[in-house]
Amino acid sequence: MFTGIVEELGEIVRTTDTGGDSALVAVRGPLVTSDARHGDSIAVNGVCLTVVDVEGGIFTADVMGETLRRTALGALRPGDPVNLERAAALNSRLGGHLVQGHVDGVGEVLSREPAAQWEAVRFRLPAGLSRYVVEKGSITVDGISLTVAGVGDDWFSVGLIPTTLKLTTLGARDVGDPVNLEVDVLAKYVERLLGDRAAGGDR
Repeated sequence: MFTGIVEELGEIVRTTDTGGDSALVAVRGPLVTSDARHGDSIAVNGVCLTVVDVEGGIFTADVMGETLRRTALGALRPGDPVNLERAAALNSRLGGHLVQGHVDGVGEVLSREPAAQWEAVRFRLPAGLSRYVVEKGSITVDGISLTVAGVGDDWFSVGLIPTTLKLTTLGARDVGDPVNLEVDVLAKYVERLLGDRAAGGDR
């Protein structure tokens, strides 16, 4: 479980095809690897990956083909920056919202409108996700916990403060770039419970 508060802007070092529809990804992140061990979870652009090895500020993780196809990780190349966050500790503050690191779909940057102290960014929503997104609700974009400013049938918008623009990948995302999206898991649970109730289920 994560919070969507990016700890470090890391970098893809290499991606190695390991066969069998999978790859081994190496990521540079001195902060997140400072206490990382084999088996730990680290979110890379919002995707929960399991640490296989750590050496010299670089960790490696196995990535299945399913993950490469259903997220924007497959488009990353050596040198690309990535948002990194270690799994949340039970004794830490929850600064963002509950984030699982399970990507629900890949969106796309539709527009950017700079302002004096912040920037409005609009993203395309994949089909079927708009029902989980509400104004003033939470959404995760490339592992960043953000508050929804506006929403339509196939889009949503957020306001990015200078800190987010400077310390995460969203500061350099161009129109047309893909982004990983994770909707608020609480919305999915509510939908399931109300659906069962409407159908007369007792689960």
